[in-house]
Amino acid sequence: MQSINDKKTGDVMRRILILCLLIAVGTAHGSEGYRLERVEPANWWVGMKYNQVELLVYGQGISDLHPSIHYPGVSIQQVARVENANYLFVTLNIAANAKPGKFFIHFSNESDEKIVWEYYLLAREKGSAERQGFSPKDMIYLITPDRFANGNSRNDSLPELAEKADRMDKNGRHGGDIAGMIQHLDYLAGLGVTQIWPNPLTENNQPSYSYHGYATTNLYQIDARYGSNEDFKTFVTKARAKGIGVIKDIVVNHIGSEHWWMKDLPSRDWLNYPDQYRETNHRRTVIQDPYAAPEDKALFVDGWFVPTMPDLNQRNPHLARYLIQNSIWWVEYAGLSGIREDTYGYADEKFLSDWAKAIMDEYPNFNIVGEEWSSNPAVVAHWLRGKQNPSGHLPYMPSMMDFPIHEALRIALEEQEGWDTGLVKLYETLANDFIYPDPFNLVIFPENHDTSRIYSYLHDDIDLFKSAMIYMATMRGIPQLYYGSEVLLSSPRHRDDGAIRSDMPGGWSGDKKNAFTGKGLTNAERDAQDFIRTLFRWRKSADVIHHGKLQHFAPQDGTYVYFRYLDNRAVMVAINKNKQEKTLDLKRFNALLADKQFARDVISGKAVDIKVPLVLSSKQSLVIELK
Repeated sequence: MQSINDKKTGDVMRRILILCLLIAVGTAHGSEGYRLERVEPANWWVGMKYNQVELLVYGQGISDLHPSIHYPGVSIQQVARVENANYLFVTLNIAANAKPGKFFIHFSNESDEKIVWEYYLLAREKGSAERQGFSPKDMIYLITPDRFANGNSRNDSLPELAEKADRMDKNGRHGGDIAGMIQHLDYLAGLGVTQIWPNPLTENNQPSYSYHGYATTNLYQIDARYGSNEDFKTFVTKARAKGIGVIKDIVVNHIGSEHWWMKDLPSRDWLNYPDQYRETNHRRTVIQDPYAAPEDKALFVDGWFVPTMPDLNQRNPHLARYLIQNSIWWVEYAGLSGIREDTYGYADEKFLSDWAKAIMDEYPNFNIVGEEWSSNPAVVAHWLRGKQNPSGHLPYMPSMMDFPIHEALRIALEEQEGWDTGLVKLYETLANDFIYPDPFNLVIFPENHDTSRIYSYLHDDIDLFKSAMIYMATMRGIPQLYYGSEVLLSSPRHRDDGAIRSDMPGGWSGDKKNAFTGKGLTNAERDAQDFIRTLFRWRKSADVIHHGKLQHFAPQDGTYVYFRYLDNRAVMVAINKNKQEKTLDLKRFNALLADKQFARDVISGKAVDIKVPLVLSSKQSLVIELK
């Protein structure tokens, strides 16, 4: 049996050994001057289907070194060297019987000089693989974090990050952060929100115009002006406790020009056009176009978005694995319920399939929505799981942003009614749903961070605004609301990003108007907020909207009627775009109304008599619950 003194001596020696190992991490060893600076991802989990993890190892001259591991269930499957001697790509094989724990990766040369790096295998959260992604039951609330709420003013400007806060600059950083989002979770839950989609929170250490988040400079790090990785994880946990999931905005097409890679690329083919800036042609149709010139297709995929966003070459296998692992890492680390993928069609087509498949294989009930900004349903449908494409492309994406409906809704409500104008545009766009494998899983929205505010687009017409919100809440698909819509945030009718993404009233100390408390709101803003709250709190438990079928009737005289129905229940939506009162003869809808005994106006709560013609007042839209 070990004596007390022996035990103390042993403890001291162990501490000294651990201290020496920690000092060794990232420190040069021996006369060769090796220096290990990064290993990404910094950890992985046991019990993952994705159990062969390729580590990107970066440091001065480390390609000369040979890694080794001595930990039960973990072995090195492959070591790859690239043209830059400062990189190694080390593939770990994590066996099914591997246990959570800490181990050390030893990097040594022929002279047995060593660098030691600490690595962690973690246990997964219970039920992680079976997590439920966002679905038609949800309402997604889109937030531009820098513009929502400043919960911690101490992180507004930081010495290690280039751009400082300047709330007077509409294109600058304003100071919104994760703490601000956490502080207002009760408000969002009360509004009927069940999913939050923040614009990217990863580090954007660009010299200017960095607040939007789409020019990432570190894919594994939350921007410190928003908080830390742990703060983001806490946000997800606290949101979940309120019944709200979190969708992470991820970009696989490009990075920011100040990304640490740009100072020392792993290889020349890490980027497209690494030597000379060439801008994408934005011709989204070239991917499916049977007649497209190869040069046009190549420029669309390989061209840069803007000079500050270098275009990634996902045909490089190491980069492809890096991006796939990064997405899975964030889902597992933070406990996400979804991913929104930016500029979806701009990345390599085969990679996009591999990326989505890897995530959905790991989380079969998960959901991912891609941004394919096209008004052509055929272009959007090309990327959806289950779509049989003539080109042979096999997609795995469960959802896409429904830009065809988005554009049709705005045009239909703003355009003058005619034989082929106005509401018929919306009707005929919806008729294209046969082209989608699952149109009910598309994300529908009247506005987002890249479009003018819907209230402003509709010339500040509150009735048409309400019609847009009713359509979004009751149509097939998953509705997405942009922050501040509920209090009529406005913008120019043309695109003006800084104005579109204006500050949420009440998100900053001293604001005269406060959307969260109601202080200083006009009567119109209060009314809009109450309307949105009533509509989406009702939707939250409206099974017929979540799972019901859809039938719509061709627009007549500036009115449009459709039904959602399930078993013996139905919801009737009637939209009147006219400036004058309209009377609907309900006999036209007898097949869906005949057996219904109960009817209630969802917004007012009043009973509706469906045995007589329905009178719609000027520009009124109704949601009528039927049983």
